[in-house]
Amino acid sequence: MPRDGSLTHSQNVYISQLHKWQLQLKTKGTESAFRGPGAKPLAEYSEVERLKRELKLVTEERDILKKAAAYFARELP
Repeated sequence: MPRDGSLTHSQNVYISQLHKWQLQLKTKGTESAFRGPGAKPLAEYSEVERLKRELKLVTEERDILKKAAAYFARELP
């Protein structure tokens, strides 16, 4: 990481905040660091919640592919 502050300046992040995030990552680990207030750890999500998140993602992907197929179908002669 650059010591001159160029990264923090370009991203509008204070160096103290980077140190806080680094400490949080070391103490809590990747599963619970940066989850935000009130967010459950990934291991605590129920199967239904996990499937709902997965369904939302797959639905978004399907919609994007539908739009792409329609776009390319119009471009064909």
